[in-house]
Amino acid sequence: MSDLTPSPVVAGFHPDPSICRAGDDYYVVCSSFEYFPGVPVFHSRDLVRWTQIGNVLDRPSQLRLSAETPSSAGVYAPTIRYHDGRFWLIVTIVTAEGLNNMLYTATDPAGPWSDPIRLPGVPGIDPDLAWDEDGTCWCTFAGVGQVRIDPRTGETFGEPHKLWSGTPGAAAPEAPHLYRIGEYWYLLIAEGGTERGHGVSIARGPAPDGPFEPCPGNPILTHRSTTHPVQNTGHADLVQAPDGSWWMVLLGVRPGGGTPGWHVLGRETFLAPVTWVDGWPVIGELVPGVPNASNRDDFDLTELQACWISVRSRPAELCTTKERAGWLTLRARGASLDEPDVTFLGRRPQHLRWRARTMIDPAQGRGGLAVRLDEGHHYEIEAGDGQVRVVARVGSVRTVVAGHPAPAGSLVLAVQTDEPLPPHGPRSAPDALSFGVETEAGALTVLASLDGRYLSTEVAGGFTGRVVGMYAATGAVHFDWFDYEGRP
Repeated sequence: MSDLTPSPVVAGFHPDPSICRAGDDYYVVCSSFEYFPGVPVFHSRDLVRWTQIGNVLDRPSQLRLSAETPSSAGVYAPTIRYHDGRFWLIVTIVTAEGLNNMLYTATDPAGPWSDPIRLPGVPGIDPDLAWDEDGTCWCTFAGVGQVRIDPRTGETFGEPHKLWSGTPGAAAPEAPHLYRIGEYWYLLIAEGGTERGHGVSIARGPAPDGPFEPCPGNPILTHRSTTHPVQNTGHADLVQAPDGSWWMVLLGVRPGGGTPGWHVLGRETFLAPVTWVDGWPVIGELVPGVPNASNRDDFDLTELQACWISVRSRPAELCTTKERAGWLTLRARGASLDEPDVTFLGRRPQHLRWRARTMIDPAQGRGGLAVRLDEGHHYEIEAGDGQVRVVARVGSVRTVVAGHPAPAGSLVLAVQTDEPLPPHGPRSAPDALSFGVETEAGALTVLASLDGRYLSTEVAGGFTGRVVGMYAATGAVHFDWFDYEGRP
């Protein structure tokens, strides 16, 4: 598959988008699951070019994910709203102990955001915020239920009550968003599950608590049972532009290869125009985004760029650019990517074809460059102890697939996605991942090419996508730079 497939507006593992507008500025937030910092925040003026400006949950007082937090748990489905001169964000945090709904506020969406306001009276996941003309705040959640809250204290009023269960027989009515548009209150939901059956439906009523009448054209958006190259479309949110036009952000995936089709970047954020016919929204074709071509970090700043994420936590003493000027230093905690507390710093790939490179000095330890889906599904090229080796973990099987003597001193490790390995046809993989060492002249010596399907959601399960980055397995490992670029 090539990047001719309709491109997302926020590419890579950025699922469950929620959007708001303040003046001429748009802001989108997404789920982040087991990664820290949590809830990336993006800004745009035109809805197709987006820049990450921060993360909502960027300090331990806002988000604590222990090593017992499973992969694909963590931070679920935020909703962002701009109301009364302030930004509000409500989100579900799932840990080994259970789930909690939290609310955060900020005057600047780039941060800092407040410490959490807990919402013990709000059950379920995917909470939403909406205010009526009297200033009452309504919290709607997956199921689809609702309860009134005081967003400044977290207090709830009355018992949660059911609003609407979506299309009869449809699975997983979730991701509700409530809006006052014209004379009606509209209740937008996802249903059908977040896999190939995903879709968006809507209902309307005279008040925020209903009763709600479903749209006769439901689902108003779905790509199920079609040949569209973007699938799993759903989990949507609406926004009105200053010119009065309406738009929808939604998640979708770009599957590749043969049957059943493997998506590897995770669920991504797409954009579609919305028109209104007889008081109901009609969704147009997906609008292509403008992807960032490349990103290089020379680790010259004392603070890390907002795009960098770590697994569950990022202790400053284990991940710093302040120890060795111009270098990133990672100190090992977990012994490998198999461990839930591995010291890892990565970013989300945003292209179907891409290359990542880093210069590593492993003299004081062992570490390398990895592509991670979860603890049971990852590939890496690792340097240390005079050796370079490629390691593959797929399910319960971990194996060293290639080894090579390491040159003395620093070296450049690389990984790139390539055309899938044979056999081709109905069983074709979506891509191959090639790992190697760069020569001084810049040529890549490939040590191993691995089947990309095993780092896909269809194989591993869960809600995330690939993340590529650096890690430490023993001791202290230093990285001079990291370079990511999309490929044709």
